[in-house]
Amino acid sequence: MDIYAFGPIAAVLDAAYAVLHNLTLFLIPLNAANAAALAVIVLTLALRLVLIPVGVSQARAQQVRQRLAPRLTELRRLHGGNPERLQRETAALYAAENASPLAGCLPLLVQAPILSIVYGLFVLGTINGHDNALLAGGLFGSPLGTSILAGWGAGPTPAALVVGGVLLVVLLTAQLLSRRLMLAQGTASAAAPAAPGTAAVPPTAPGALSPAAQATMTGVLSWLPLISVVFAAFVPLAAAIYLTVSALWGVTERAVLWRMLRPAR
Repeated sequence: MDIYAFGPIAAVLDAAYAVLHNLTLFLIPLNAANAAALAVIVLTLALRLVLIPVGVSQARAQQVRQRLAPRLTELRRLHGGNPERLQRETAALYAAENASPLAGCLPLLVQAPILSIVYGLFVLGTINGHDNALLAGGLFGSPLGTSILAGWGAGPTPAALVVGGVLLVVLLTAQLLSRRLMLAQGTASAAAPAAPGTAAVPPTAPGALSPAAQATMTGVLSWLPLISVVFAAFVPLAAAIYLTVSALWGVTERAVLWRMLRPAR
């Protein structure tokens, strides 16, 4: 089943096509050969500007987790043997702090449909019954509708090698920086002082993760964003551009917001 043929999705895709196509036409006088790629970059930056409140929400959620870490650990110590009680107490704690444990997932939830739209715009020959002119666009000679690996497998041109290689290296660098920042923030959370009146939690307390287990879990989760580098190699080049620009914005935004929202010591 082609989800892009479903009425509402086809209408959304057609509207996105109109925006991106008109933006491409607007940018042709600036750089005709790369106008469509520039349009993807401009649209990505515009979307990230709109999503700044979501980024702020993610940063605040990280700060909340840091502040509540000692109390959450204490709850696990007290109610680790009773999952239902632990869930109720954890939910009550977040409710009392007017926070949500899922707030940090918002960026992924919001960007997933956007990436799906960008993907559809550069894999479909026709969109809502009309030809897809965006497929004629490229970036320094590399077609936006061809994946990086597909371009290499078909006998890569020097331009395709350079464009694909640079995008993957930049995306990998951005995600490694993001991982490093995530680990630094996790360390800050783990080192947060216990709340007044909260008992110290021994490393072997029932229901509580040991520092080694917490470090292992954080380390494993920190590698997950690098999956986007593999993903970028298989999706159309336009989607790889979106992922790269979005990752650069994301790591910069995360670092800036962490500094801005970090409580004074």
